[in-house]
Amino acid sequence: MNICGYIPESINEGTGLRAVVFISGCRHGCLGCFSPHTWSFQAGEPFTQARQEELLAEMAANPLLDGLTIAGGDPFFSVAEVADFVESVRRRLPHFSIWAYTGYTWEQLFSEPDKYLKLLSVCDVLIDGRFVQELRDVSLRYRGSSNQRLIDVPASLIQQQAIDWKL
Repeated sequence: MNICGYIPESINEGTGLRAVVFISGCRHGCLGCFSPHTWSFQAGEPFTQARQEELLAEMAANPLLDGLTIAGGDPFFSVAEVADFVESVRRRLPHFSIWAYTGYTWEQLFSEPDKYLKLLSVCDVLIDGRFVQELRDVSLRYRGSSNQRLIDVPASLIQQQAIDWKL
């Protein structure tokens, strides 16, 4: 797995001050995507164990951070590797909130629990759905088009349906 970017402090990809890791690789091909350079699974740099440890140490050393956001590409195309990294973050920084972006819908992910549940279960908020250019809305927080949802993952797992996350 590769990463094609890391932002040590951001206020754009979730609440509070967050670190953001951009996972390389996406097959959705959304028209109007703001980051098509992330679509290639070879983009960026290998996300080696050493690089993961480096980012974990940097996040742990920043007392201002509230959480981590996993974006892309689409992290659900590298679900096992991303889940392992997020589990490491959870162990080292248990107070962090974890957000993830995906072009899949909640229903698509939840329909294949053997494949996606490991990553879903370590996330707090999921922003789901492909970017749809015709539904682009710059007034929306944390998402680009009106079909995309902010989902409360723990509540959704309990109720086995998508539950909106409340700002």
